Amino acid sequence: MWPKFVERNPRLAVSAMETIGQRLEEAHVRIREMSTQEVEKRVAHTVLRLAQKAGRSEASGIRIDFPISRQDIAEMTGTTIHTVSRIFSAWESRGLIEGGRQKLLVRDMIELASLANSLPERR
Repeated sequence: MWPKFVERNPRLAVSAMETIGQRLEEAHVRIREMSTQEVEKRVAHTVLRLAQKAGRSEASGIRIDFPISRQDIAEMTGTTIHTVSRIFSAWESRGLIEGGRQKLLVRDMIELASLANSLPERR
């Protein structure tokens, strides 16, 4: 069934392969992050990715426009909820983010990106 469908719709097949390639690249990036980066950098990259893919611009920043908990972030970054809470508290006091019950507002994308890219990596 699939081979015949692809023969009749080659553009769709190319599009599907491109999508699969993008997903594989994203998985590769996440695996590399999990295995080489410090936890704060992983959390920063994850928050940035969420803001870029699902964020909605507001006057005070970019709101991640779906319910997301600290536990969700912890699971996405391979750490604990305690660690994410500690990192978020530090970021909130610096004005980088604003949290709430399953809500997240990124107030300073530039500074968060700088933080994500400036922390030393493990060797």
